[in-house]
Amino acid sequence: MVKIRNIPFSKMHGSGNDFVVINQIDNNYRLTSSQIKKLADRNFGIGFDQLLIIEKPTQAPAEFKYRIFNADGSEVSQCGNGARCFFHYLRMKKLSSSNEITVETQSGMIVLSYKKDGLISVDMGVPVYDYKQIPFISTNTTLPTVTVDDKSYEFYPISMGNPHAVIKLASLQGVDLVKIGKVLQKSAAFPDSVNVGFVQVIDKHTLSLKVYERGSGMTLACGSGACAAGVVAIQKRWAQNPVSVLVDGGVLTINLTPQGSVELLGPAEWIFDGELNASQISSHEE
Repeated sequence: MVKIRNIPFSKMHGSGNDFVVINQIDNNYRLTSSQIKKLADRNFGIGFDQLLIIEKPTQAPAEFKYRIFNADGSEVSQCGNGARCFFHYLRMKKLSSSNEITVETQSGMIVLSYKKDGLISVDMGVPVYDYKQIPFISTNTTLPTVTVDDKSYEFYPISMGNPHAVIKLASLQGVDLVKIGKVLQKSAAFPDSVNVGFVQVIDKHTLSLKVYERGSGMTLACGSGACAAGVVAIQKRWAQNPVSVLVDGGVLTINLTPQGSVELLGPAEWIFDGELNASQISSHEE
C-alpha cells in the first residue's frame, strides 16, 4: 500500500484537452499508475486526459521539469497542449513571471513563450522522420498502409517527441476512426504504440483533425498530434505554412520555422483548484 498525503492540484485545459497539474517541486507524492488511472476516471475520479507533474530540473538551462502521464497511468514524453497548461500554471501560481522559459521534458528541452494576446507558443523541436527513432518497424520502401474492414489507409509515421501516424481522409465523417486507431496502436510495427491522427484538408491553410491518442483514446485536442498533422500536410503540399488546425476543442496554429522546428500556438485555461484526499486514492496497490 502506498500512503500519501492530501495533494493540492489544479484542473486546466488546452483547447478542450484537459489536465490535472500537481506541483511536486518541494514534495514527493509518488502516485502509482493505478492511482493515476483511478483519478483520471470521469465518473469516480477527477477526470482528465493527462496528469502533469512539476519537478525540479535535472539539466541546465531548464528552469523547471514536468512529467506527463496518460489516463491509463502510462508515462509519455511529449504533450503540446499540456506544455501550454503547465506554463499557464507557473504564471498563475507565481512560480515564474518570465514571458519565455526553457523546460525539461522526457523528450528533451522545449521553449515556451507567453504572447501578448494571452496565447502560448511552444517550440516543439524538430520532427523526426527516421523510422528507428520514431520508432516504427517496416521492411517496405513504399508508403505504409493499415487495412481495416477490407479498406486500406495510407499513413505517415512521424515523431514529435512521441510517435504519430497521420492519415489523410476526404472526410472525417462516416469512418470508424476509433477502430482504425486501435488497430494501429496494437500493431507490432509501433513497439511503443502510436497516436493516430486523421486529417481532412479544408483549404491551403486549414486542416480538420481528430486524434486517437495512446493511453487516452479520442480527445478534444492533441497538441503534438496537431504538429504532426501540420508538418506532414506542409511537407506533402496538402497545405501551406503556417496552418490552422481545427480540433473539437478549438483552433491550434502550426508554424514550421526556417530552422526546421515546429511552433505550436494555442490557448491554456484554468478551470478550478482542489485537493486530493488521501483516503480517495490510497486504496490501490501497484
